[in-house]
Amino acid sequence: MLNFNDQTLPCPERLTLSQLLASQGVDASTVATAVNGAFVPRSQRETTLLRPGDTVLTFQAIVGG
Repeated sequence: MLNFNDQTLPCPERLTLSQLLASQGVDASTVATAVNGAFVPRSQRETTLLRPGDTVLTFQAIVGG
């Protein structure tokens, strides 16, 4: 199991961050992502493998200053 935005979900073997977002209906182009508190760039989502116990968060990217 893994934690995705405060939901507990199954964590099949070889699940990537990109696959998780798609399975949850998340428009990956509109969110930033973090796994276990570490930011994951969009370019690395396809290769970021998730493991049982991981915590995945999505959030709106803030631009500007």
